[in-house]
Amino acid sequence: MKRILILFLALLALPLAACAETVVASFYPIRLFALNLLSGIDGMEVVCLAQPGTGCLHDYQLQTSDMKALATADVFLINGAGMESYLSGVFEAFPALPVVDASQGVALLEDCEDHDEHDHEHAYNAHIWLDVRNAIRMVENLAEGLIAALPEHAQAIAANRDAYILRLTALDDELRTALADVPRKDVVTFHEAFPYFAKAYGLNVAAVINRDPEDALSPRALAELCKTITALGAPPLFVEPQYEDIAAQTIARETHAPLYTLDPIVTGPETNIPLTLYEDTMRQNLAVLLQALGE
Repeated sequence: MKRILILFLALLALPLAACAETVVASFYPIRLFALNLLSGIDGMEVVCLAQPGTGCLHDYQLQTSDMKALATADVFLINGAGMESYLSGVFEAFPALPVVDASQGVALLEDCEDHDEHDHEHAYNAHIWLDVRNAIRMVENLAEGLIAALPEHAQAIAANRDAYILRLTALDDELRTALADVPRKDVVTFHEAFPYFAKAYGLNVAAVINRDPEDALSPRALAELCKTITALGAPPLFVEPQYEDIAAQTIARETHAPLYTLDPIVTGPETNIPLTLYEDTMRQNLAVLLQALGE
């Protein structure tokens, strides 16, 4: 009798397992937004293609594990704006997979790197989530795509969207108010992660230390940067926790510019992720900026 009961319970569990739904996000910021939109919905799994320590998707190549995740996905959420350079491979391998582009309707800033006139793949800066008003638009886009792909959860997704947007609006107001009157506006960043943030909150990215964070700077480039930063009056230098900051340390030592850390929110914990992580990190960045720009 006990064996029959166990078998019966196992059979009951099979339809439940089959009904489990999988949402795949391209990388960490999109995963954070998806977790908020799908919070409290049973049987929902949010998978991130790029590992939590990957950072921005510079030259990211799809792995075998990525293809397996996409093969079982109900919907694929992406940042867009050129961040995911591998999309053609996804479209070819999974032509029926719904893909939701969070960047739709966001005003894009041109990438400052030089490009061939026929090369449009990376023509725009893709770090759009660091302007909170862009993040709100991204959440709206993602919610719309999730509702289309998972209509049975439309009411819950819409309620989560509205609650999250209220929190993000409060965050945006806080950043604008706090940074409006800082004495200094010029910043030097490690790579081109913060132009959207700077434009949104009244700051000026006066120089970028390394446009490609994976490449080492030549001695000549370092010398030119030191000259530029000295001419600017040695504004604060901002590095990112995801990358080595040897070049920035050298420049800080040579120019006496103070060194600080800003987090572009492209990495984080893999499990037990706080739903407020985006807001918490932006507020940590705000505290750093107020210290650095108030001196």
